[in-house]
Amino acid sequence: MSLPLTMIATSMVAFSLGTLTTWPIIHRLRTQLADATWAMLHDPLTGMLNRAGLHAALTDSTAAQPVIVALIDLDNFKHVNDTHGHDVGDQLLITIGNRITDLAALHGGTAARLAGDEYAALLPARTDDLERVADTFATVIAQPVTLPGGDDAVTLTVTASVGLVLADTTDCLTEVGLHRADVAMYHAKRNGPSRHAVYRPGMTMPPAQHRRGPRLRDRRQSTGEVTA
Repeated sequence: MSLPLTMIATSMVAFSLGTLTTWPIIHRLRTQLADATWAMLHDPLTGMLNRAGLHAALTDSTAAQPVIVALIDLDNFKHVNDTHGHDVGDQLLITIGNRITDLAALHGGTAARLAGDEYAALLPARTDDLERVADTFATVIAQPVTLPGGDDAVTLTVTASVGLVLADTTDCLTEVGLHRADVAMYHAKRNGPSRHAVYRPGMTMPPAQHRRGPRLRDRRQSTGEVTA
């Protein structure tokens, strides 16, 4: 027996009203999920990828070729915060992060802020001249930055120590890529500001007296705090 047309029409109206009622809820939930996913993979200050986002970027990479892992640490950044305040320091971190992101994109790669004044980049290994790549990052970062600071603008020049390593996409990013780039970066920092170094097989961390003390991420990990 077929349903009367009035009942069919009533059912269709009820379905439509139900859809109109639930759609905003679905849309809101999707937006919240997207926002939560973005927050898990990005640094809240700069909008760059964070450490988890960098791992995801490497996992999503389909390139069979090795990648260049660059670790970039600003020199004497604490002096900027102590002299000009954290607001200026944050603006400087954002500006430098934008420069690193743009450079990584030009090389076909991606960049992240790991913690504090420390950044990283993953680049397709389109060249074996890692020294040139490192020098490009160091040179661009060292360009003067003009930022608003109280009543007057503040012009700052900050340098960076850069460590690079050539790694396979199958290598563990933390245990191999970032660790070796970290070792190279500390060799660069030992030789003074605005230096760079490329990891060589057998290279180990410099003696403790040449290092600038515990890294921000090391202090956070020792206390159980999650890094940005």
